[in-house]
Amino acid sequence: MNNAKALSRFIQILDGVFPSGAFVHSFGLEPHIVLDIVNDKKSLKEFLENIIVDQYQKLEFVVVKKVFKLLEEDKLKFIVKEDIKYASMVNYEYAKASKDLGENYLKHINFDIKKDIIKKYFQKVKDRKSVGNELFILSAYAFELDLDIDTFLLLWCKKNLINIASASLKISRIRPSEIQQILFEFDEVLEKSIKNSSKNISNFNPLFEEVIFSHLNLEPKMFVT
Repeated sequence: MNNAKALSRFIQILDGVFPSGAFVHSFGLEPHIVLDIVNDKKSLKEFLENIIVDQYQKLEFVVVKKVFKLLEEDKLKFIVKEDIKYASMVNYEYAKASKDLGENYLKHINFDIKKDIIKKYFQKVKDRKSVGNELFILSAYAFELDLDIDTFLLLWCKKNLINIASASLKISRIRPSEIQQILFEFDEVLEKSIKNSSKNISNFNPLFEEVIFSHLNLEPKMFVT
């Protein structure tokens, strides 16, 4: 499949309006707004940049690169192992949403699959022998479509940043036009951020920990559609 068709399909399946759904963890954006830590365009941009640095570069980006490598090496057993490991590294609500959405994505994309390793992995998920986390299902489908890692991660990360930033619309005074400007500015830094991801996986996120310890009654939210 050519790159244009692959991009077209990912634009379609990553759209949260479609019944395949979407979820994103806010990593403490609402408490940061309530506590007046995030209160304008500059502070919101810094918050989103920190999500990339403290969360995605140390966990999700690393996991996707590892999945692609294992798919290239045809190591199904290790893919299943990493699928389970990823679910164990995030909190229960996140893990459950990731699994549910992964299985839902699979219902929408599991047709006309050509690559044997993808067929086998998808069957493992259907047989309940692998978790089927959202990121693993999407990575496998990107590999099936010959979409390169950087492009896939760019699309996935931008989708998440849009969803997280939109959470600030109703609870802050930051204007929608300012939020759009912030998101446009990320186009220039995401490519570099993806290439500079960590080599080792970590699930420690200072943004999340900071708000939990500073205000126990303000919990970061996760949006599911």
